[in-house]
Amino acid sequence: MCFCAAASFSAGAVLTLIGVVTIKLRKRREEVFFAMIPLLFGMQQFIEGLLWLSFQFDGETLNVVMTYVFVLFSHVMWPVFVPFSIGFMETVPWRKKVIRGFQLTGIAVAVYLLYFIVRYPITSEIRGHIVYVFPHFHIPPVLVLYIAATCVSALFSSQRIVNLFGALAFVLFVVAFWFYYAAFFSVWCFFAAILSVMIFLHFRFRSFKGLSFELFIHSCRKYL
Repeated sequence: MCFCAAASFSAGAVLTLIGVVTIKLRKRREEVFFAMIPLLFGMQQFIEGLLWLSFQFDGETLNVVMTYVFVLFSHVMWPVFVPFSIGFMETVPWRKKVIRGFQLTGIAVAVYLLYFIVRYPITSEIRGHIVYVFPHFHIPPVLVLYIAATCVSALFSSQRIVNLFGALAFVLFVVAFWFYYAAFFSVWCFFAAILSVMIFLHFRFRSFKGLSFELFIHSCRKYL
């Protein structure tokens, strides 16, 4: 998380617990990767918590290692994993084909960014929030393709929860980019981590109460 070590570790613990439960709630084998998203965000929050500690205790080696691990998570893993997890559980043939195109886009972005991660030094510093100095990611075409893989791909899913997840992730990206430009990636990852709780709610209400997440929201609106 972009605020402090304690907040990062707390968020990491909560999301890890939610992630484990979410994986157990899935019904189909094809849902396992999408159900893993809260758990992976929990791991990412732990990584940033360790990064905060590296600043507090002048741990240079820990700082370098955690900076690279976080960037590999955020810049390489997510653009590949998100469209893959969505496409893996998709059942409509034409939608699956479209999402496969986003999978290829995500792989291309991940390979491009991985090259620069390996080729050039990546650093992190505190400017109120944790800032990752990685200018290659801010190139507009790269940002567009990254958003296409991680957010737009979700809009082509046949499941409403996935559509909603992708749409809100994009909105939160815009918010983080507009208000926290220097540290927007750390802030956006925090927003997206909290957003992943939606995935847990979807699987929980579908599994235990026979309700989809959409029906749950509809039921709540009736009493507002």
